Amino acid sequence: MIIDGKEISANIKEKLKDEVVKIKETYSRVPKLAVILIGDNQASQTYVRNKERACKYIGIDSLMYKHDSSFSEDELLLEIEKLNCDDSVDGILIQLPLPDHIDEQRVIEAIDPDKDVDGFHPINISKLFLGKHSLVPCTPKGMMVLLEEINYNLDGKEVVVVGRSNIVGKPVSLLCLHHNATVTIAHSKTKNLKEVCKRADVLIAAVGKAKYFNHEYVKDGAVVLDVGINRDENNRLCGDVDFEDVKDIVQGITPVPGGIGPMTITMLMKNTIEAFYLRNGGKNGI
Repeated sequence: MIIDGKEISANIKEKLKDEVVKIKETYSRVPKLAVILIGDNQASQTYVRNKERACKYIGIDSLMYKHDSSFSEDELLLEIEKLNCDDSVDGILIQLPLPDHIDEQRVIEAIDPDKDVDGFHPINISKLFLGKHSLVPCTPKGMMVLLEEINYNLDGKEVVVVGRSNIVGKPVSLLCLHHNATVTIAHSKTKNLKEVCKRADVLIAAVGKAKYFNHEYVKDGAVVLDVGINRDENNRLCGDVDFEDVKDIVQGITPVPGGIGPMTITMLMKNTIEAFYLRNGGKNGI
């Protein structure tokens, strides 16, 4: 089974669209997302355009702040503080990566946790660790929604996450743990990686190496969630998993493109709506 993130995200967007209509009827305004982009990173510019389009489609207001790479850390912190104090802004997103002269962690910590739609603020990460309701990082959140959509129950399952980043690996491990999975976090220093991966009922690949995981790493009947976005030898987009090599032995697999990627942006939209409710004391209807 191919787990079609594009189709699933499209269905969720329709529900979010309806939710924004209800919000407007109840609160006489819609959620608003502010996105800050610094520098001329082509991938970042593409991501920001996609986020802008998603906002427009769903009905969320968006503010785009674009600066050249000379924009200073102090200027960025001042801009964030203004957005923190702006009651019309519900979500703040800083497009990563930032230029080298800016302290990424300091910037993340400057965002109001209730407006942190990326879910990266230490307070939100702490809540995730404790199993409390919080704004959850978008890519891990999207993966959990995909598993729900295919009615996959993690209870008692063995999950192997290959990659220990703060953006994907660590938070998705916690989410799986909260769903009663037995979780192993593997990484570049893990010994016998093939054997470790081969145990997994659910393999989450997030290492950033094109087609790294072939059938030797994947158990028959496993579910594979591929977070990688790479270019293959023909300059075509591909994941961390060799899709063609494993597709016939797995229970389900996310393709690249069209798997995790669309879900990430859709979860950003969902987080923006959740942030709106969080700040306005309303009941989250999504």
